[in-house]
Amino acid sequence: MSKRNKHLGSTLDDFLKEEGIYEAAKTEAVTRVISWQLAEEMRKKGINKTQMAELMHTSRTQVDRILRAKGNVTIETLQRAAALVGRELHLELV
Repeated sequence: MSKRNKHLGSTLDDFLKEEGIYEAAKTEAVTRVISWQLAEEMRKKGINKTQMAELMHTSRTQVDRILRAKGNVTIETLQRAAALVGRELHLELV
């Protein structure tokens, strides 16, 4: 007789919490969504990475980090990037 999957019927959140990786996974997901949204707005406005770096007064490497959702990007940096593509970054405690 095969063993029953203990996660069968549980939610993804429940599974991630049981594995002890819920917060890390949630942070990664939010970061990726914001990065994707910035990239989409840049595409819509015809702004490439080099131009974005110039507008932000930073390096293209930093823009790459933001758009790849890698490294420790500050909220201030995300707010500046959002403003440059005509958007606002909203954070809230819920």
